[in-house]
Order: sequence, then structure tokens, then C-alpha cells
Amino acid sequence: MIKLKSQRELAIMREAGAIVAGCHAVLKDYVKPGISTAELDQVAENFLRQKGATPSFKGYRGFPASICTSINDVVCHGIPGSQLLQPGDVISIDIGAYYKGYHGDSAWTYAVEPVDPKIAHLMAIGEECLYAGIAQAVDGNRMGDLAHAVQSVAEGHGYGVVRDFVGHGIGRDLHEPPEVYHAGEPNTGIRLTAGMVLCIEPMITMGDWRVTMDPDGWTVRTRDGSIAVQFEHTVAITDQGPEILTQLPGD
Repeated sequence: MIKLKSQRELAIMREAGAIVAGCHAVLKDYVKPGISTAELDQVAENFLRQKGATPSFKGYRGFPASICTSINDVVCHGIPGSQLLQPGDVISIDIGAYYKGYHGDSAWTYAVEPVDPKIAHLMAIGEECLYAGIAQAVDGNRMGDLAHAVQSVAEGHGYGVVRDFVGHGIGRDLHEPPEVYHAGEPNTGIRLTAGMVLCIEPMITMGDWRVTMDPDGWTVRTRDGSIAVQFEHTVAITDQGPEILTQLPGD
């Protein structure tokens, strides 16, 4: 069942979202050659706990870390460890914060400079896909409108849109109904309603959209080895239009 959020709940989720955004703001300055993904994970966990939050992902269904670190061909759910960032890499960092009984969730892809211009273009279009989807997160629209907007931007530039992993509702639980699709037909799917809070998180690939799972049961890669990017915001559907919850005040 889809849980519509009250104004009181949205106020708390804004706080949770701001903590996630603040964590991204700190982590992006650490994304440099030679740092390990385990070090990034520790920085993130320290930040979240200092803000009075706990990492949403740590222990979730057995996930062993506080953030997901997905490098190059890894689409999502990469596990932090000893791998060191190298010049030319891209890394998608997914952060969740549990605060006062509610979750915030956001992912962003960062370049380890210098990065190939083709990869920089993929990143730019991936971000554009996210905001195209957010623009359709309007009371009265359908899920297919959001999905089609994302797909149109990505495929218009020759990129793939991952279908196997989707966005989700969020609130007291990290994953709530409904599923949020990033490929589909307009005027199809469930009706979007004020009070819904959605994690819109398109995963865009430079090649084929199909993916494979590593033996660890978490790490998802592009089947053809192509580079992938992921951009995600937690978004509330309101009477005044979509409100991004995972950004710092003034952004």
C-alpha cells in the first residue's frame, strides 16, 4: 500500500534529506586518485552519525557497509573495500540516512579527474535524465509519464536505461511502494498523488542496458562492460509541484 506523507512527516524527511545532501557535499571532496572506497565509507558513516542519523544501508538485508560505491561498469550496490580510485574513473555513491524514524536517499556520480569527454557527456545526460523524471513527478500524472521522460532523454543520446533495478517509495521504510520506473510509455501506470515521496534514480549506461550480478549477491554490472552512471533524489509530490528533499537549503 502506498503511504501518503503528512506535512509533519515531510518536515522530518526534509531534515533527513538535508543530512544526505550534506554527506554528498563532504564526500565529493574526497573523490580523488588513491583513496579507497572503504575510506569513503568511513567518512560517510562518521558524518551521518555526527548529525544524529544512522546509515540506512548498513545491515539492510545484510549489506555490510554504510554507502554503495559503484565504479565504472558497476551500475549499483557496489560494496566499499580496498579498491583505490584511479584517474579517469567514475564512481556512483549512494547514501541513505535514517533520522527521527524516516529515511532520505540519494545517489550521485562523480568523476575522478581527468575523465574522458565521452564519459563526462554520459554523466551530464544522466543528470538530465533525473531532472526530466522529477519534472513529471506532478500530482495527476502517471508513472509512465515519468518513466518515458527519462527514457526519451537517455535513448535520444544513444544511451541505455537499466530496467532491472528501479526507484521506490520511501518514508518510515527505506523501500516502500510504489516502484518507480525509468522506462515506459506515457499515460500508463499508477496515478501520481500529492503526499507520495519517491526515490527517482535512473541508471544510465554508455552501451547496452542489460546487467549481471557478481557472486557477492550485491554488485550489479553492465553485461557488456560499458560505463554506467546513477543520479538519484528523494522527491515529494506536492500540490505546488515536485519538491526535492535531498538537497541543502538554498541549492
